[in-house]
Amino acid sequence: MIYGYVRVSTDHQNTANQHHEIEVFSKNKGFCIDKWIEEVISSRKPLHKRQLGKVLRKLQKNDILIATELSRLGRNLLEVMGILQKCLEKDCQIWTLKENYRLGADIQSKVLAFAFGLASEIERQLISERTKNSLQRLKDEGRHLGRPYGTSYQILLENHEQLKLLVEKNVKKAEIARSFGCSWLTVHRYIQRNFY
Repeated sequence: MIYGYVRVSTDHQNTANQHHEIEVFSKNKGFCIDKWIEEVISSRKPLHKRQLGKVLRKLQKNDILIATELSRLGRNLLEVMGILQKCLEKDCQIWTLKENYRLGADIQSKVLAFAFGLASEIERQLISERTKNSLQRLKDEGRHLGRPYGTSYQILLENHEQLKLLVEKNVKKAEIARSFGCSWLTVHRYIQRNFY
């Protein structure tokens, strides 16, 4: 299958120019477009909400997706690289007219695929590192991480000093739990976290 992909961001723009460029190109090369994908949507929308996302899932080996330029596919380099990587993994091709790319199974495409994969991996590592740093900062500030405490935990928190006295007197956790109306496990976790 040969797909022609045309996208504009707003209703005020016209898809006719892109459509015409692809048609002229295909006529000059002696083939016709099997299916057109036209959409009026911002490239800021996630790929899965765009028709392009659906088409990428359907692509099969040796299919070709033609666009006038790479910027029609995505809003930033990483998104475009991700799209190209998916196509290369499926052994299909992306052709762009303005940049004159023919990305497929040749060595140049494989080098680009390696570069795209490497860039994506670096981006994932940077995101992971930023997330870890943010979590560490919140932890250092004494902020609670994870899901919010339940009501039983809040009751123990409000009665912290009284609970501390009971622990010092070696009152059993089961008795403490009954007196505060919560489970033994909640008392156990609270004591482990706050007194040891």
